[in-house]
Amino acid sequence: MSDDTVKIFDTTLRDGEQSPGCSMTTAEKMKVAKELVKLGVDIIEAGFPIASPGDFEAVRKIANEFGSQTTICGLARCRKDDIDRAWEALKDAEKSRIHVFLATSSIHREHKLKMNKEQIVETAVEMVKRARDYCPDIEFSPEDAARTEKDFLCEVVEKAIDAGATTVNIPDTVGYATPAHFHDVITTLKKNVPNIDRAVISTHCHNDLGLAVANSLAAVEAGARQIECTINGLGERAGNCALEEVVMALKTRADYYGVHTNINTKRLYPISHLVSTVTGMTVQRNKAIVGKNAFAHEAGIHQHGILQERTTYEIMHPDDVGYVGSNLVLGKHSGRHAFRDRIQSLGHTLDDETFERIFKEFIVLADKKKEIYDSDIVALIENQVTDAPEKWKIARFHTSAGTGTIATATIELADENGKIHCDAATGDGPVDAVFRALERISGITAVLEQYHVGSVSSGKDAQGEVRVEVRINGELFTGRSVSTDIIESSAKAYLQAINKAAAKLEN
Repeated sequence: MSDDTVKIFDTTLRDGEQSPGCSMTTAEKMKVAKELVKLGVDIIEAGFPIASPGDFEAVRKIANEFGSQTTICGLARCRKDDIDRAWEALKDAEKSRIHVFLATSSIHREHKLKMNKEQIVETAVEMVKRARDYCPDIEFSPEDAARTEKDFLCEVVEKAIDAGATTVNIPDTVGYATPAHFHDVITTLKKNVPNIDRAVISTHCHNDLGLAVANSLAAVEAGARQIECTINGLGERAGNCALEEVVMALKTRADYYGVHTNINTKRLYPISHLVSTVTGMTVQRNKAIVGKNAFAHEAGIHQHGILQERTTYEIMHPDDVGYVGSNLVLGKHSGRHAFRDRIQSLGHTLDDETFERIFKEFIVLADKKKEIYDSDIVALIENQVTDAPEKWKIARFHTSAGTGTIATATIELADENGKIHCDAATGDGPVDAVFRALERISGITAVLEQYHVGSVSSGKDAQGEVRVEVRINGELFTGRSVSTDIIESSAKAYLQAINKAAAKLEN
């Protein structure tokens, strides 16, 4: 790798999935991994294999499927069982990496690990060597590096490299650093670790103070050549460095940083919305790069400037990130060829079976709506990516509501064997009545934590997107659906969350 290339290490499937309510099925992880490969990330951290049998299986499948196209990484604590388990999941990948970590800051040494400095160094060296016996590509992370004494951090990093680490990742685990501080940490390592040229310096910044991207860029300026990040900035607490933001910052300000990445930036918007759909985490409207308002200009003076010369108020072109606006593109008389061509131009590749299913849904939608927009097409595609288990399916439903009347809902659900179950409920409005009826039939009671309704496109006949977050037996589950009928969309989203919980309970 040349010194002007910054590797992008994506940890959406590991650190990003640790966000509350953001767990993914193995099938969903496979779809995200496939898009990460298309995006051009250099390393995919696919999971934490020892954490659970499901995590192990996801890492193993991703390694087998995509390990010849990009490096697949598994996380491991500095423990023998962790490292052995990680290698077991990764061993069939052509390109694999074991990522081992051990906390080094005084607060972690004293309160979490109960280990002194000598024990930390000894353990790190032993476990890096064990990992290196399995795999030539080893990453070592001194957890909470930003709060570790600089002389001790230098010592640990030097010994880890001597033991065989080819990448040394410097985490700001709790989002404590500031750009100047983090720049100094990387500079100190460059100056004081004699073998630092034998390893790539990486960063892993959390966003607790809203500085994850800024700190990562400061590290690059100081000489780091790998950035660990996630799609949409997902991650524990306030999240991680957002991949789309740091990549576009390096591309847009290449004049300043003098480096580049291997990312196909036109894939940023599609993968952002895929991850949002799969995890149920809505992308805020004013989110940089991928939010709905990222390329919107409301002020008259801005609109005038844009019309005269786009660069007056836009430093990036929407096409650069694959932005999907509300372009009016198709109608009910559009044929398969035009529909497939539009799907491909939006950056999606579908197998014949999925294409036919979505095309049929498009025809049904075209009968309900006068005009079909790009965003409608994307919504139809995203409806196919959740792979949520379906113990129950809606066969029919009916609601009745109005001023001065009691809202009621009658629902028929089909179980896995096709048997129809019918029940009714009342509620505070038709949506509440639907939710209560679904709970009565399924036998699962949920606490609704979040209920969000949004318009997919414009117009009174626009599809309504509903996202729900429910708590069942103390665990968060999400659901999402779109329909021109907001009651139907609500019912399907809520049922999706219930189905996820039912599958979890059966396992």
